[in-house]
Amino acid sequence: MNKKLAQYKRLLALSQAGLYYGKDVFDKERFEEIRTISLELISEIGKETFEEIKALTTIGEGHPTPKVDVRAYIKKDGKVLLIEDKRTKEWSLPGGFAEIGLSPEENVRKEVYEETGLTVETTQLRAVFDTNKQKDIPQLFQYYKLVFACAIHGEEAKFIENNETSNMGFFSIEELPKLSEKRTTKKQLLILENKNQIYCD
Repeated sequence: MNKKLAQYKRLLALSQAGLYYGKDVFDKERFEEIRTISLELISEIGKETFEEIKALTTIGEGHPTPKVDVRAYIKKDGKVLLIEDKRTKEWSLPGGFAEIGLSPEENVRKEVYEETGLTVETTQLRAVFDTNKQKDIPQLFQYYKLVFACAIHGEEAKFIENNETSNMGFFSIEELPKLSEKRTTKKQLLILENKNQIYCD
């Protein structure tokens, strides 16, 4: 199943590159047909519908590339800060998609503040995870996940519920809540816990 998904995703990426770079109108029609077929194949083995996937894969400007996700690794008394997703009730490191116009560090500080109310300073890039390396957790898109070690700046604010998260807490590796594994895995947390140097998939 994972091998098929990887092949369909590659087919989708090639068709989108063809649509972007192609000049001949007939070639573009063929690439559009290949794109439609690949979307149908992905929808048959995944949870998203054809229309949902099509909306998520709207062709933008430029060559198709992996998406960028930023996460904050914040420790206190030997425990790591996690946030609870309001919709799924699963937990992950604070963070999300990197937004255009902001640096990776600015993005992660923004995400932490929006999801927790905490003001943080980034201290070090700790890891670059590639979601394509997570063979047991297939995802529709390939993400490069940049994880920054962060320190809480000033007084620790009280959590304020927002549109994305319903709670936050510090947890030990031995007593983790149910994780949102497409965002954060126990394996990733163990790597962050034990690696002194920057980790890169």
